Amino acid sequence: MATVARTDTAKRKRTIGIRTRRRISISLKLLIAVLTAFYALAPVAFVVSSALNPIQTVAATSLIPTRVTFDNFERIFANTPLQPWLTWILNSVIVAGLTSIIVVAVSALAAYSFSRFRFRGRRAGLISLVLIQLFPNLLAIVALFVLLQGIGSAAPSSIELPVIGVFELPRLGLNSLGGLILIYTGGALGFNTWLMKAYFDTVPYDLDESALVDGATSFQAFRHVVLPLVRPILAVIGVLTFIGTYGDFLLARVMLSSTQNFTLAVGMSLFIRGQFSQQWGIFSAAAVIGALPVVVVFLVLQRQLIGGLARGGVKG
Repeated sequence: MATVARTDTAKRKRTIGIRTRRRISISLKLLIAVLTAFYALAPVAFVVSSALNPIQTVAATSLIPTRVTFDNFERIFANTPLQPWLTWILNSVIVAGLTSIIVVAVSALAAYSFSRFRFRGRRAGLISLVLIQLFPNLLAIVALFVLLQGIGSAAPSSIELPVIGVFELPRLGLNSLGGLILIYTGGALGFNTWLMKAYFDTVPYDLDESALVDGATSFQAFRHVVLPLVRPILAVIGVLTFIGTYGDFLLARVMLSSTQNFTLAVGMSLFIRGQFSQQWGIFSAAAVIGALPVVVVFLVLQRQLIGGLARGGVKG
């Protein structure tokens, strides 16, 4: 009986110890989750508070505004010629959207070629893409400036088509959205091609062979068989490219000089550039409204984004 009693006591102590450790583990996880949420949401809450505060300073802005006003948002939508905020956000959406579409299309074709075909220079090409990504765009900013300057002077402004007549081409070169799209597209192709190739490698090659046996060409197999299976990684590349391009400041600031061609990040700097006329409330209001396109894109492609990130690193 004494042995049984000692055994029961040991079991109870072990059970109590397990429950205690479980409670401590849950408490630590909850604490980490709360701290992480506060760390992520505190800057957002501060920006929203500054946007609703009539005081145009950061030092006097508190996390909870003492008086709520929507004057900053009204002044934003006034869209004055000196501060055409609606034009800036439209420029950002155009640049980020077109860059994402071009990068997804070209990266998909390049990744499919590297994943499915064996050709001379394939390995050297893959290694070159990795080596190029080792150098940040800041190192090439002068070269990019000179390159856009040369493209702008050499590119024709219009072409004549037999049926349509004179067709105006979009502007390229410095101080143009087309030139900015060229820079962003070239800088994003290397890493995205590698990321997409890893995802293409997870799709069985038997599917391609079955389509080829049925009489499809390589492009038809890519378009109708493989491409529908890799939609998650297409969404990943599209969202990441859109977010990175939409919020870029440095390259856009160097390449653009006209107020009407500014992107949102560059244009918003005008609100806080003056020494005695810094408008932090309007700046915060523009940041709150300007974040909506990114939020919408992320929410629309959220499911595909999670699936693409989960499978993209399975095989390299």
